[in-house]
Amino acid sequence: MASEIKIDLTYLRIYNDGRIERLPTPPAVPPSDDPNAAVRTKDVVIDSESGVSARIYAPRRHDPPRKLPVMVYIHGGAFCVGSAFVSFSHNFVSAVVEKAGVIAVSAEYRLAPENPIPIPYDDSWTVFRWTAAHAGGDGSEPWLNELADFRRVYIGGESAGANIATDVALRAGVEELAGVEVAGLFLLHPYFGLKGEDILYKYLCPGSSGGDDDPRVNPAVDPRIGRMAGRRVMFAVAENDSRKERAVAYCAALQKSAWGGEVEMMETEREGHVFYLFDLTAEKSVAVIDRLVEFLK
Repeated sequence: MASEIKIDLTYLRIYNDGRIERLPTPPAVPPSDDPNAAVRTKDVVIDSESGVSARIYAPRRHDPPRKLPVMVYIHGGAFCVGSAFVSFSHNFVSAVVEKAGVIAVSAEYRLAPENPIPIPYDDSWTVFRWTAAHAGGDGSEPWLNELADFRRVYIGGESAGANIATDVALRAGVEELAGVEVAGLFLLHPYFGLKGEDILYKYLCPGSSGGDDDPRVNPAVDPRIGRMAGRRVMFAVAENDSRKERAVAYCAALQKSAWGGEVEMMETEREGHVFYLFDLTAEKSVAVIDRLVEFLK
């Protein structure tokens, strides 16, 4: 049988024989522990067997060192493209770390479909639990031991990363972690699937309907919704983003649930999905970053 395209997206092609083509990724940005830089970075391997890793960001050193809020960040890319190390993710997280004065842990999870869903979720949870294990000050990473204030932990991401971050916050609400207080969740242009059957998600997650009954596609029906960690959630959406409707519906479901926290919504007019990542200096992009910084502070 001739190889035929089964799923064709702007960034990914999947063929009926299992072959996968991805667009070339943006260049990776190497970590740098320059003490004079506005933001220092280092990479850590969290699970040598699976290869799950993370990039850690810290603002310029202060003398004496002071404890900083923690931001666990999960990159987007429809679960199947992207990386914590490429320029889009690195530059965005760096900008937030510098402005907000937080220490960040950016998760590098394994991509679907080679690693089917829920592997990206489980990998991100592994990164969060590894981060949280430093709450006692005796973890394996000195930056977290010395700088992180685990009474102020934020979880979030963009697009599919926001979807995964929601799952991490739900798990954190069910499995309480000693010494860790999740202060909030930020969901930037979240991807909770599209109305009706989401063909891509169904392919990436064997056994899923790709529809409204799957709580990862539609977290409004997740039975854990009332126990989600964090008392504040920030949504950022864009007027011309086809994924906005499901995000707005989830916002409404949270407000009606037993969760009982505070929700805020930011909408950018005349823009599309994750527009801000492509030019961090544009006026509307700066507005998204500043709103997130205000949320983190």
